[in-house]
Amino acid sequence: MDRRSFLSATLLGAAGLAGTAFATRTALAQNADPAKLRVALLPDENASTLIQNAQPLRVYLEGRLKKDVELVVTTDYSSMIEAMRFGRIEVAYFGPLSYVLAKQRAPGIEPFAVGVSKGSPTYKAVVIAKADAGVKSIADIRGKMVGYGDAASTSSHLIPRALLARNGLVGERDYKFVHLGAHDAVARSVQAGQVQAGGLSQEIFAALVARGTIDSAKVTVLAESDPIPNYPMVMQGTLAPALKDAIRAAFLELKDPAILKTFRAEGFAATDDRAYDILRDTAQVLNLDLSKVKG
Repeated sequence: MDRRSFLSATLLGAAGLAGTAFATRTALAQNADPAKLRVALLPDENASTLIQNAQPLRVYLEGRLKKDVELVVTTDYSSMIEAMRFGRIEVAYFGPLSYVLAKQRAPGIEPFAVGVSKGSPTYKAVVIAKADAGVKSIADIRGKMVGYGDAASTSSHLIPRALLARNGLVGERDYKFVHLGAHDAVARSVQAGQVQAGGLSQEIFAALVARGTIDSAKVTVLAESDPIPNYPMVMQGTLAPALKDAIRAAFLELKDPAILKTFRAEGFAATDDRAYDILRDTAQVLNLDLSKVKG
């Protein structure tokens, strides 16, 4: 065998071994059964508060799944998407738009349950305004500053922005806007007059008012959106089938009101990827390139 033939055979052999190793790793990954599950909560409020309030969820999941469970709150929606993409979390509670973005970047992930609130697997967004800022209607937002939440938020960016667009107001052309992060930051900024209007989840706004964080006399609701498919629970598609079945059952059979409060839900219903096509369609209406949306 000459040197060229020897090198070719060596390279082919190495490629074969590499291919076998890759196939082995892929097969193992497709049946992942980790000793600890990392469960990410939506980063829409203070992280320490979210984790503290969700401790009953951790205890419940550990009992059902017979595994250690670590609750995770990432710094923002974008880092949560990347954590799912690179396998740093196994289960996540995504916002609808952040799920669509995650699915685009990690096609193998699987939505399996959706929160049900007031008997429905949908929710709404609201556009709010500072009561004494001279903004009494959507039309009055023209020329003002609007606060949105995370760029990858459904009810604190995509849907309120689409609502304004349907009323003839296009961002940067008819009004200025700024991304403020969490929903509560939007409501606080409107109340403080740092922005004259803002968009966020109707349920989160109601909760902020109920807790006294926001004074309903200082902030008014200008409009509410059409129903939006609710927040999905999502898992890595590479998990072992038996583990996926157990995770799915744990959420679909969850009945404890104290635990469900973490998700602002009465329970969970089964869902799939098709339920979120409406968000992809809305992004097209706004000419919003989802591949460029970041948290």
